[in-house]
Amino acid sequence: MRDYDLDYLRMAIATARRAREHGNHPFGAVLVDAEGQFLAEAENTVNSGRDCTGHAETNLMRKATSQFSPETLAGSTLYTSTEPCAMCSGAIFWGGISRVVFGLSEEGLFDLTTGPFYFHLPCREVFFRSGRSIEVLGPLLVEEARKVHEGFWR
Repeated sequence: MRDYDLDYLRMAIATARRAREHGNHPFGAVLVDAEGQFLAEAENTVNSGRDCTGHAETNLMRKATSQFSPETLAGSTLYTSTEPCAMCSGAIFWGGISRVVFGLSEEGLFDLTTGPFYFHLPCREVFFRSGRSIEVLGPLLVEEARKVHEGFWR
């Protein structure tokens, strides 16, 4: 772990809180370069943008790949309030990110949600099958990450 990992993870959780305040699903993501400098953040916009692909990580990858070089992205860490889903993991892979740090696990999220639409596919498995090494740390700060979801899904 890096000295600043938990600080940026808390920033991602705060971004998730803002997404919820904006009427969206409570997910947030932050991108930091190899030197630990903040690059960008994004919140979930599924409801406000009327776009099922408007997950925080996917929104962040759209922004990041248009603003930063592949070399910068290759050394970057993506912090996310909740473990990336299969779609977001794919976007992280295609964007060339080499490290992911997340709060609440996909299993922890599943325990909070209702409805039939859910992939039981941890990001580590998606990344393992990608053929490229992507470091994953998490779950971390689980109670803080879980709190932003309380009362939202049920």
